[in-house]
Parts: sequence; C-alpha cells; structure tokens
Amino acid sequence: MPATLTAIHRYPVKSFRGESLETAEVEAQGLAGDRRWMLVDASGTTVTAREVNRLVLVRPEITTTGLRITAPGGQVLDVEAPDPTEQVPVSVFSSSFTAAPAGPAADAWLSRELGVDVRLVLLDDPQRRPTSPGYGRTGDRVSLADGYPLLLATEESLAALNDEVLAAAPTGREPLPMARFRPNVVVRGVAPWAEDDWRVLRIGEAIFRAVKGCARCVLTTIDPDTAVREKEPVASLARLRRWDGKTWFGVNLVPDTPGATIRVGDEVEVLEAVEPGEGPLRKPVATAH
Repeated sequence: MPATLTAIHRYPVKSFRGESLETAEVEAQGLAGDRRWMLVDASGTTVTAREVNRLVLVRPEITTTGLRITAPGGQVLDVEAPDPTEQVPVSVFSSSFTAAPAGPAADAWLSRELGVDVRLVLLDDPQRRPTSPGYGRTGDRVSLADGYPLLLATEESLAALNDEVLAAAPTGREPLPMARFRPNVVVRGVAPWAEDDWRVLRIGEAIFRAVKGCARCVLTTIDPDTAVREKEPVASLARLRRWDGKTWFGVNLVPDTPGATIRVGDEVEVLEAVEPGEGPLRKPVATAH
C-alpha cells in the first residue's frame, strides 16, 4: 500500500491551537492561512508558548474579515485584518521584518486574557520573510513559522517514540498525541524515521523539498489540552534521537508547486531519497541557486 496523507493541520496564530483540515492550498510560504498572525512584546520580539504556556489553549479561527479568537475561559474577540500600510518592526528569532499591528483594542484584550503584555500583528505579505538562512534556496519564503513553510511527521515515528515513552513511564500513562509536535502534514505507511532520508516528495499534486530535520524544543513538553509542562517527549527523544546536541522529530518542507491543493487521503510518493543511516537532515542540501 502506498504512503498516505492522514491529517492536515493549520495554525492561524503562532503558538495558538491548530485547526484540522480536510483540504488545504499550498502557498510558497506554507499552507494558506498558516501562521500569518503572532503575538509580540513591546520590543517586537515574538511571544510563543515557550514563554507563555497558556497560548496553546487559545483557539483561533480565520474569518472572512480577519480572525476570531476564543480564550480558554470562552471569551471571544473578533479582529479585523489591519491596514497593511501601517507597519511595525518585529522579529522571529534572528529574522527581522515588519508586520501590520492589529491595534490597541486587540492588544488590551489579549494582554488581559493571557496575563502578559502582548501585541497582535499580521504578516500581510509573507514574501517579506525568507526562510532560515543556510538551507534551501535564495527565493524560499516562510510566514511566521520558526524557520520553514511546513512541518511533516509520520504516524510510525510517533508510535516508535511512544514505545520508548511508555516503556520508561509508570503504568497508566497515555501515549503522546501528534498535537505535541504541531505538524502541518501527517503521513502513514512508512518505516519509523524514514522521513530522515527524504529529499523530494509528492503529496497529491504538490511537490516539496525536505530541507532540514526539526530539532525539538520545550514547546513539545507542553500538554496542548492543559498547558501543563513535563519532561516528555524530550527525555525519550534524548535517548532515541540525539544528534549534534539536539533532539529531532519530523522534517521541514519547502513547497515547489505553490497553488497546488493537498487533501487528506492523498498518496505520498518519495521522489528522491538518500541511503538511511545518517539520521535527521542536519546539513544544507546543495540546492541553493
């Protein structure tokens, strides 16, 4: 049986809860509507669930006029897409660019609900932000994801990781859900960790380049349903998947066919791969031009 796309996830606001989709349009910078909004502090630096764990409990919904945000307590805020002619400087890690501010009303509401001073901004033009330097091609672009347009994970790799997690855990522990890893696309029907070796793949009608494995951080240790932090999965990944002082799960993708549509149930075909044994993709692929 061929490998299959089993889930599509979009995250309208960086670090907020995700949405499960049946179909999605693939744009150059990622899935349409994925991580176009984010919170920043007074200096313009991105604020994520790494610092404010409660962000994973906030539910966003893209609307025809902008964004609807539902706080953990059920309070709702509707935000109109801001005027793109007004821009403020912002940054995501080492990447600096500009974004459109949503305005003081949205900022005050979110700051009150989250208990920390934040501002909401929209990346109205994703062409403004290149992917993380050193990987991929000169013209590659990304929205507000950490470094690359899409993240892929496989069900088999999660199952292998959960075998390790459960073996080291007290009886009664539940397996980790895929939501811990916040992938955009989930694949079933391959060997565990096969994605380490992929370099070009097709999902339905869309072609992607694999550009870098995903080094995992403390965000994966936050329960997406409670916002409580624990030691897993990083503790188990450190035993199973440690290279170069980091722990790895999933692979970052760059689309090569913007405008294509992917659908749950699509066939996944690996078009180019390397021999197994090197672990996750950690060095730049010689494709820059």
